[in-house]
Amino acid sequence: MMLVLVLVFIMFFRRMGGAGSAMSFARSKGRLHAEEDLKITFDDAAGIDEAVEELREIVEFLRTPGKYQALGGRIPRGVLLVGPPGTGKTLLAKAVAGEAGVPFFSLSGSDFVEMFVGVGAARVRDMFSQAVQKAPSIIFIDEMDALGKTRGSGMPGGHDERDQTLNALLVEMDGFSSDQSVIVMGATNRPETLDPALLRPGRFDRRVVVARPDLRGRLAILKVHTRRVPLGDDVDLRVVAQSTPGFVGADLQNLVNEGALLAARRDAQSVEKCDFEMARDKVMMGSERRSLVMTEEDKRATAIHEAGHALIAMLTEAADPVHKVTIIPRGMALGLTMTMPDEDRFNLTKDQIIAQIKHAMGGRAAEKLCLDYLSTGASNDLKQATDLARRMICNYGMSDTLGPVSLSDDEHDVFLGRDLMSHKSYSEKKAQQIDDEISDVLTSLYDEAYEMLRENRDVLDRITEALLERETLDGAELKLLIAGEELPPMIVPPEPTPPAEQADEEESKPYSGDKLPDPEPVPG
Repeated sequence: MMLVLVLVFIMFFRRMGGAGSAMSFARSKGRLHAEEDLKITFDDAAGIDEAVEELREIVEFLRTPGKYQALGGRIPRGVLLVGPPGTGKTLLAKAVAGEAGVPFFSLSGSDFVEMFVGVGAARVRDMFSQAVQKAPSIIFIDEMDALGKTRGSGMPGGHDERDQTLNALLVEMDGFSSDQSVIVMGATNRPETLDPALLRPGRFDRRVVVARPDLRGRLAILKVHTRRVPLGDDVDLRVVAQSTPGFVGADLQNLVNEGALLAARRDAQSVEKCDFEMARDKVMMGSERRSLVMTEEDKRATAIHEAGHALIAMLTEAADPVHKVTIIPRGMALGLTMTMPDEDRFNLTKDQIIAQIKHAMGGRAAEKLCLDYLSTGASNDLKQATDLARRMICNYGMSDTLGPVSLSDDEHDVFLGRDLMSHKSYSEKKAQQIDDEISDVLTSLYDEAYEMLRENRDVLDRITEALLERETLDGAELKLLIAGEELPPMIVPPEPTPPAEQADEEESKPYSGDKLPDPEPVPG
């Protein structure tokens, strides 16, 4: 009987993997990239030249550490990449490893945290021991905020496993000797949530901001992503870059990919200008929903609403130029008026904010002027206008009545464990004054928009009829309508005719039910 029990235990431990299976929880999940796999260099990281220049020092130290150590200098032990999502933080880390030609360990901040107590700290120690053995090397921790949040953010009276993991990380980052040449790189888009001890000198010494690219940066990014894309003769990447303000690297990569897919859909040999324009509209405004059947009344109401937006933007001096206005449903909207600045804008003046509010009020004002009823289509416009007015008064101090004072709420993130409720930095009387000022601003600008449309009622009617006829108007066509000139005739592209055999085959196929009806439109 004892022999049978021993055999059973032996078989059980072999099935479970023995002690090694239990200890595997403590092993790091970091992935070691081979040197031949790291083919990304700084040439691939376009549009973020300032961040690249700051990281070149890291590469030089990893290549020739003795050059700096001979002069008594030390390289930053940690580099934190900070920026909005999609700006290229992970790409920069890979470029540093590719340029330096050193082992590159990559993992996410969430890979350290498990349900077992102490596993995260053990994984941190194992990760750094592997990096020290292969020094000089790089440890890249993506989504650093998942691991390095401010300690003490858990519930009172409990021990947070993440705090223990963070403590181990702090000890390991501060425990290097100067000759081990191990550099920790982290990436996050929420640096305000990180623990202060993690950001002090000696740990993450250097913070590299990876900001949104400007016009030249977007042009450089487009050149990188179109290296292997055959472009048509009418494609000007500078024009594409000008028409995509606010886009980051991931957005531009998606734009090029969507353009290539649209070109392939129409069996073209290259990506033309029209493909980029359709891809940009799809990315910025959503896909067209031509299958949505609208009544003539809803279609006219939408045309009046969008004509009001477009006319106010065209007549207001500080407003952004109108790029396109359409009554073709896109995404969740029944119609859209797209404005686009001529150049990158980093500050807003009071006149520009007022122009945006007035432009948002143009749709509701046009409905009141031309229709006997008000619709729910202006709900999102009113929300945007109210938000702009509140920020203009409370955040930017642009109120003549309240003066140059910041009246924004003193809010903290709840997950940080600091304040579970926001505290207003002003009295109830001041709050009433703020509400009255916001109401006065919105009412006065709405009245101004209504008067502008009433004085130009004939132009508003021409734009409405043109939208009902053509469904989409661009900025040049709007200028012709305002000037009272006739629009050029519409150019309808011929529809591709399928081969006879394919057409007969398609007609003979029964309806398979693959195409589902679009959902009902949401008001606004």
